[in-house]
Formats: sequence, structure tokens, C-alpha cells
Amino acid sequence: MSPAVRTVLGDIAPGELGVCDAHDHLFIRSPVLAGQELDDTDAALGELTAFAALGGRAVAQWTPWGMGPRLADLPGLSRRSGVHVVAATGMHQARHYDEAVLREVWDGLAELFVRELTAGPVRAGMVKVAGAYHRLDGHARHVMAAAAEAHHATGAPIGVHLEAGSAAPDVLDLLCGTHGVPPHRVILGHLHRFPDTAVHLRAAEAGAYLAFDGPSRAHHSTDWRLLGALGALADAGHADRLLLGGDTVLASARSTADGPGMPFLLAGLRPRIERELGPDVATAVFVTNPARAFAADWR
Repeated sequence: MSPAVRTVLGDIAPGELGVCDAHDHLFIRSPVLAGQELDDTDAALGELTAFAALGGRAVAQWTPWGMGPRLADLPGLSRRSGVHVVAATGMHQARHYDEAVLREVWDGLAELFVRELTAGPVRAGMVKVAGAYHRLDGHARHVMAAAAEAHHATGAPIGVHLEAGSAAPDVLDLLCGTHGVPPHRVILGHLHRFPDTAVHLRAAEAGAYLAFDGPSRAHHSTDWRLLGALGALADAGHADRLLLGGDTVLASARSTADGPGMPFLLAGLRPRIERELGPDVATAVFVTNPARAFAADWR
């Protein structure tokens, strides 16, 4: 079977994905984000429509199980906007869930993930997991073990929330070393929040994908390092490992509110990448690399 990207409307050839926001959220809810939930369908459509108007053709929503991904709403939004949507299963840090909810699913996480990846009517196309700050706690290790099991059962890529960009080597040691997940099936998120070039190079040399984020008020102290981090990796021969996403997690961060939202990736960052790093790097970041990173030999 040929590799395919699993979208909410079905599997597509990697070459059909197009210009991709590799890490974002159309819907998300958490007690940690009380009052800033993304739960407005019209606002989600507005983001997708604005993104599409700038040439955007695909979005990977990293909202995992239990955090309000609104899977049933995604196919309609995809059809109306003309933007492919890759949904996620998986699990975030424990603080985002009620303890009783965690207890109900804790012993069957791998089965839950596999079910959401393979059973319709709307299937996820990736597994999202999360580390802790500069370490992997027991929750993270358990969830990552389940994610690895789901990967081996389905072929799905695994996207990793790195808390403040930290613990990337620990994640690769666990997922790839202990659990045998091929590094090119791992997408490490938020790395420019921890702008250590040596860590970035080690992750790229291992073969993982490195997903950097667009600007946000919460991470403005490291946002200015983004182009430098991308440039250092490209200069070292790792342009083929780079991804970029908006990671919009607050209602106030949408372009329809205080922004910059999803459209800024193409309106603001893509021109800078083309100008400062070259059009070939921009094409790799927005088109070529996402097509490979989210494609799987589905089983």
C-alpha cells in the first residue's frame, strides 16, 4: 500500500496535501485554559477561510482525545473551506483532564488511540503526546508507551508537545530507543521555545521532524529566535526536517481577535523565510516536509 495522509475526509496521497500549517488547533478546551476555549465553529471556519485565501491547503489539528477536538465538526469545516484537516488522537499532560476521566481510560490507552485512528466515521491521522518540563513523568511515559503501541499497530505518526521546548532527547530515547518507533515517525513540537542549537541538531540528525511555532504573546521571549533556529538547521543540511505551525490555543489568539492566528504563517512568516532562507527552504517547510511527516503506511 502506498503512503497516505489520513484526513478527516479520508486518506489522500501525500502530494495532495499542499501548503500546510503543521501544528494548530481549531477546537480545544481544558481547565488550564478556562475562559479561552476554542469552541466556536464560525470562528474556526473564519480561520480556515483566511488561511485558504493565502494559499493554505492543509492544517494538522493537534487537539487530542478528551480536550474537545470536535471531530464530528471537522469534515464539514474542511469541505466548506477547501482545507484538508488532519485530526489527532492521543493524550496531553494530566493537568488537562479530570482524574476520574483518566482512570476510566488509563489501562486501555493504546486501544483507544488505535480505535480513533482506524474506526470511522471520522478518523484521526496522528497521535499527540506530551512531556513534562525538562523531564518525562510517569504520566508521560505511560501515554508515550501507548502511543508507540498504537504506532506499531497502525503506522500513525506521533506528535510530541515538548513543555517549553524541553526534554527532546529524553522523548527520542523513550519513543525510539525503548519502544522502537522510527525517528522519522516522530514530530517534536515547540522546539524554538528552547533555542538550544545543539539539541535541535541532535534531534534532526536522529531523523525526527522538528515542528516550530509561529509567534504568540506567551512565548514572545523566544519568538525572535525562530528564523535563526530554522536557518541554523537549514545551513547544517536539515531543511528536510523542518515544519511550522501556528499553535493557536486561545480564542484571543485567533486572527479574528487579537491574533496573529493561523493566517500569519503565510502572510507574515512565509515571506520572511523566502527572503532570508530562500524559496527552497520555504517550500520544504510548508509543502514537502509536511507531506512526508504526516504520511503513513497505514495498517
